[in-house]
Amino acid sequence: MVHSAAAAADVLVAGAGPVGLTAAAELRRRGISCRIVDRLPARLPYAKAVGIQPRTLEIWDRMGFVRAALEAAVPMRGQLTYVNGVEQPRLDLVLPPEVPYRFAALPQYETERIIEGFLEGFGTQVERGSELVSFVQDADGVTCRLTTPAGEEEVRTRYLVGCDGAHSVVRKGLGLAFGGGAFPEEYMLADVELDWDLPYGYAVRAMHHDAGGAVDDVLVCIPLPGACRYRVSMGVPPELSTAAPTGADAVVHGLEGGRAPELRHIQAVVDRMSPRPATASSLRWSSVFRISHRLVDRYGRGRVFVAGDAAHIHPPTGAQGMNTGIQDAWNLAWKLALAVEGAGAPGLLASYDAERRPVGEEVVGRTVRQAAEGVQADPEDADTLMMRQAQLLVGYRGSPLVQAADPEGRGAGPRPGDRAPDCGGLSGHIAAYPMRLYDLLRGREHVLLLYGPGPEPDGLAELASVVRDHAPGRVEVCAILAEAGPGAEAGPAAPVPVYRDGRGEFARMYGVREPAAFVVRPDGYLGARLCPPAFSGLASHLSTVFGSGN
Repeated sequence: MVHSAAAAADVLVAGAGPVGLTAAAELRRRGISCRIVDRLPARLPYAKAVGIQPRTLEIWDRMGFVRAALEAAVPMRGQLTYVNGVEQPRLDLVLPPEVPYRFAALPQYETERIIEGFLEGFGTQVERGSELVSFVQDADGVTCRLTTPAGEEEVRTRYLVGCDGAHSVVRKGLGLAFGGGAFPEEYMLADVELDWDLPYGYAVRAMHHDAGGAVDDVLVCIPLPGACRYRVSMGVPPELSTAAPTGADAVVHGLEGGRAPELRHIQAVVDRMSPRPATASSLRWSSVFRISHRLVDRYGRGRVFVAGDAAHIHPPTGAQGMNTGIQDAWNLAWKLALAVEGAGAPGLLASYDAERRPVGEEVVGRTVRQAAEGVQADPEDADTLMMRQAQLLVGYRGSPLVQAADPEGRGAGPRPGDRAPDCGGLSGHIAAYPMRLYDLLRGREHVLLLYGPGPEPDGLAELASVVRDHAPGRVEVCAILAEAGPGAEAGPAAPVPVYRDGRGEFARMYGVREPAAFVVRPDGYLGARLCPPAFSGLASHLSTVFGSGN
């Protein structure tokens, strides 16, 4: 029997992994009604995706629950590499001091627990044991068919977001291509303790090269919370190996059921490959897994979208997959919220594919290269490589949603489409402690940052008027004044928050000396850079984001 839902949701999210939970939490944080379903009856207790990139921590800071993640995670300080038993140069994960967070490791089930708890604070719970089986969309919405513990249910929603993994029902229902291929190798994955005395917070990668230089054996260990605890991966012994599934719809990627490696299988590889004598113990779980590399041909159609593994799968090199999916969800959620409220410009939702698909393409290509050749496959200097691995260089220059680039490239600092960098040393008129720029942005959506000398930035009243006309109630205005100048000790003359760049860090990070204006999007990217502030330029940019009905 099919039951029709009495109340439709604005958005239905299929899949309650880290990506789906992020999408649902961001929607609910903005007051958008949302349901989230997952076919599994309970959260899986597996440490699958464990690497947390600094950019993801910045996202969680903006959302409001980063502290819980920081307290649950362990630091990732670097990697120790061994080739045929010989130690190679140590890789230390070092970032510039203005980056607020470092690399971390956290079991996926803990990531899901934290985001799910945050979501529940908005009165929304994951509907466990409920699965999307089909959908039909029209000009006004999407009709979704679910199987639930109570039977079948028909749900009417305005938008559908597929975060339902590599075997996505949403992707298949849209008829999207998922081009790529599979690696022939099989791997074991396990959560164990290793009683060695290697440095805390360092991953271990031990490889053996055959006479021809090819890798024929490997052991990778990623630290987890707990004493001497690691998620380990390695090749599969012949007794556990099976043929890969075949068929037109076969996507060979992820954990496989029915073949759980035992502790003896793990110990055999540790005995061969560990740089120090070690005993594996306290096996919490294990599995066999395969890896594919695929990318969807578009990230959505009409009112239906895909994100995370439903859109891109690739080797786990550098812990890029889950983090990329979380950014997919964040990019899409703030745009969906504006669309639901009728406040988005006509091309707003189309920008999701324009911005995120190139990112997915780059990540798939880079992880495939690095899986075959190592990190050195990308000939970048060490600092750039580290920033890229941290996902701090992800950007949207050329997006239809950001201001066109200045053809003369005037000035230093970030350009439209770049991540808005953090900085310290900001002070207010009351707080006796220095603040960071991200402290000012937290909890806000679009923000217009005005920079200049004197008691208030040039053109403040006129720029505020542009905001009121083109995005009333949608863009907050903050002023940041130079470290010195007339009126430095006076109170603010304008009815907006005013902060002083006491150490000149904002001016340095943003490459400005003269009056300037920056539009920071909800996802922490620059939508526009106006140096000097231009009323027409601000109006033009806001019109690409916000609809005329504002």
